[in-house]
Amino acid sequence: MTTSTPQSTPGAAPPASPERLRAARKAVISSSIGAALEWFDIIVYASFAVVISEVFFPEAEGAYGLILTFATFATTYLIRPLGGMVLGSYADRSSRKNALTLTLLLMMVGTLLMAVAPTYAMVGVWGGIIILLSRLIQGFSAGGEFGTATTFLIETAPHRKMFYASWQVAAQGGSMLLASAFGFGLNTWLSEADLYAWGWRVPFFVGLLIGPVGLYIRAKLAEPEELVDSARQKSPLGTLFRRHYGRLLAGSAVVGVATISVYMILYMPTFAVTNLDIPPTAAYLGGIVAGTIALIGSPYVGHFADRVGPAKVMTWAAVAALVLAWPLFQLMVTQRTVLTFVVVIAILGLIMTFYFAPLPGLLSNMFPAEIRGTGLSVTYNVGVTLLGGIAPLVLTWLLAITGSLQAPSIYYMVIAVLSLVGLYFARKRYELR
Repeated sequence: MTTSTPQSTPGAAPPASPERLRAARKAVISSSIGAALEWFDIIVYASFAVVISEVFFPEAEGAYGLILTFATFATTYLIRPLGGMVLGSYADRSSRKNALTLTLLLMMVGTLLMAVAPTYAMVGVWGGIIILLSRLIQGFSAGGEFGTATTFLIETAPHRKMFYASWQVAAQGGSMLLASAFGFGLNTWLSEADLYAWGWRVPFFVGLLIGPVGLYIRAKLAEPEELVDSARQKSPLGTLFRRHYGRLLAGSAVVGVATISVYMILYMPTFAVTNLDIPPTAAYLGGIVAGTIALIGSPYVGHFADRVGPAKVMTWAAVAALVLAWPLFQLMVTQRTVLTFVVVIAILGLIMTFYFAPLPGLLSNMFPAEIRGTGLSVTYNVGVTLLGGIAPLVLTWLLAITGSLQAPSIYYMVIAVLSLVGLYFARKRYELR
């Protein structure tokens, strides 16, 4: 059983009052701060995977140490759907504002644990257990952050909903830029001994500074009128699985290219250092370039998607991912230069931006207001967990067992096909443009 949901019509936007515009700007800032903290923590962990593997898992040598590091990273994503169910349902049943505050508090706790975690040299295996706990808390909170924040943005935005929702992705681009800049700077200016002793902790402490500002802003938010006027569901999660499971499946598939592009870029410093003999400082330049593209380009892509429709823009980007994946990796593997590496990452960053920027708005259009927080949270996090979050672990494992440096491109192409199938159903069955 499916129900229709209001769709955004590409073209001219309705007029907006000054009050609604002010509320929308405040919603953009509030949502962006949460997205920035969530992704900064995730990106720093992935970017410093080589260091973390040696600091916390020194007895597991080479690829096995990285597999353990990324397995701990993957636990963040295994718990995200649960966080989406709990926090998304809370946002629908109670309050978008309260759910946003709770997710930010949990993120701060997870980031703090990571920043102060004792190493293997200090407490043995307990250090790895502490960072596992930090990843679980971070994953649970992140499970509710994207869906609740995007829902709040969409319901507060008076017009140009794709544009406003795209700031979630711009914030992630800013986090990628900042985290990669930390990686570049710390690897350049610190000795290896200092980097391994304390330097890797610096970005996590810096990330914590974002939290109090976000809490203050979120405390001043008002509930969106669309939620206040809608009929509350006693069990939003039950309604989602009983009546909207088709949208859940299609939406989860649609998430694919967005999430695999992000985690492919995050994996690149590890791939470059361990397989291409590119120095760490140069490898981080790629993340800086991709983050800059997403930060600057996402609002423009969101504006474009308001005019022509998000599904169309995302379909073009998914086709580009499918067609370009193999030649890009072939170029990078055969021409092992810093310039080639940065160009490849820049192209992946463009694909990510054109696909990811319209995604929050498209997913929000798939669900009615009374279950939008739940539907968006669960759909997004199922897609991220199955198609992106475990990617660094899978890619490290594939490279270890096959020895083929083209393995990442094959994985990327498979995810692109799944996303195109999801977009087909979103356009044909659910009439999303």
